[in-house]
Amino acid sequence: MLNKFKELPEWISRGLEDLFPDNKSDDTSQSFLKRLELSSIEKKPLRVKLGIDPTGTDIHIGHSILFRKLRAFQDAGHTAVLIIGDFTARIGDPTGKSKTRVQLTSKEVESNAINYLKQLGQGKSPKESILDFATPGRLEIRRNSEWLEKLDLSKVIELLSNSTVGQMLAKEDFGNRYNSGTKISLHEFLYPLLQGYDSVAINSDIEIGGTDQKFNVAMGRDLQRYFGQKPQFGFLLPILIGLDGSQKMSKSLGNTVGINEDPLSMYSKLEKLPDELVYTYLKLLTSENLENLSIKPRENQKFMALKITSNFKGIEAAKKAQSNSEKLVLGSKDSLEEIPESSLSEVNFPAKAFYLISKMELCSSSSEARRQILGGGVRISGEKIIDPNLEFDNPEALIGKILQVGKKKFLRLSL
Repeated sequence: MLNKFKELPEWISRGLEDLFPDNKSDDTSQSFLKRLELSSIEKKPLRVKLGIDPTGTDIHIGHSILFRKLRAFQDAGHTAVLIIGDFTARIGDPTGKSKTRVQLTSKEVESNAINYLKQLGQGKSPKESILDFATPGRLEIRRNSEWLEKLDLSKVIELLSNSTVGQMLAKEDFGNRYNSGTKISLHEFLYPLLQGYDSVAINSDIEIGGTDQKFNVAMGRDLQRYFGQKPQFGFLLPILIGLDGSQKMSKSLGNTVGINEDPLSMYSKLEKLPDELVYTYLKLLTSENLENLSIKPRENQKFMALKITSNFKGIEAAKKAQSNSEKLVLGSKDSLEEIPESSLSEVNFPAKAFYLISKMELCSSSSEARRQILGGGVRISGEKIIDPNLEFDNPEALIGKILQVGKKKFLRLSL
């Protein structure tokens, strides 16, 4: 895919899946290179939009691919415009959904937004954060309620007139639901229009999104053209395959690596990644030279895990995590450093083993915890637990012990 964009600087082309329009003419509305050159000549930074709907509490490394590209534009002197979709999150992006999403309250959305910004590095130096929050002129943080709450009915009708029912049903998710007889609420048709209007409101030059966002990004281009602006360019990046090696990274599927996870958990998950995904993770989540990889798959796994962990946690923490992971594999637990701790204060005793594991969030449900135990995947301080109904009378017997599920999840129990 790099060859397709060989005329672009490597910091732009790396990982880029789609750029549209990709015209080679001299028209700055159709040629991104010409828009980039004009920006340099006029010494006017491009405005690079990335919208996030804070419908959850955590950012995982799949999400971070978009933020890394946004940071690359910041580092090149352009202006990142991070749009917190506090208004659109109340609708919920229908992309990739087989049914209408539950609408969130404004209070829930704002709480999630604060969490997102903290994880992106707000309050930290540029060297310690995913985005550059500190350098003047490099970042605007906008909430789309700023303009969307002010739209009156006549403006909403004007927006609706820019699209047809046929266009909406051509969007794969809507089309599938319509054909299967699954309900589509009318307010969901508004989502791509409102997201597109965000581009008008901030006069975007570029919008960054996942490959599943092409319809929404294109809607922004259409609305900018309607309102007399130069239409933005769409920069689409791949959807990261999760740790299972088959489905996209998603918290609901349990195949994620959260950027807020402790270094040991992060490293241990990544070093078990299927061999066929290692190259992709290195390309999308690091800046490493991909021509210098080892011919040994295991060495590449460890290299990838170390580099990605160091990007989020720093090299020293990543090296400690690598060392601790090796000690876990070898069974040398006495000298382990920085094992993540979790309190037993919310566990009701006496507690059965399956309940304990579920309550400590090492499994997504009690039924999964039972399966893990019966499959031999659970240990407490190295001793395998085989009975899901094994009962612990009080927390004292567990304090300081390491609870481990599989080879990727573990924590030290505390009071």
